[in-house]
Amino acid sequence: MRKLKLIWDFKGPHAKQTAAHHLIHLDEYVLANKLEVLKTGVEAISDMHHIAFMALDESIMLPVRDALKPHRGQLWESNL
Repeated sequence: MRKLKLIWDFKGPHAKQTAAHHLIHLDEYVLANKLEVLKTGVEAISDMHHIAFMALDESIMLPVRDALKPHRGQLWESNL
């Protein structure tokens, strides 16, 4: 089964804080729905671009994608 990374992009001077706040909501969703995800987190792309992400198995991606509407997705590289 493929592993996927759902990504929410935040840009601008408050991107870091916004991504960190969004991560709180992602973690709440994971707990409330008892999901087995690989990882959630925040990454800096640049000073003005941060992401919040959720890595999960492809088998549970569709309902999560439909509920949370990520901006984009990619294959999850486990060594990240």
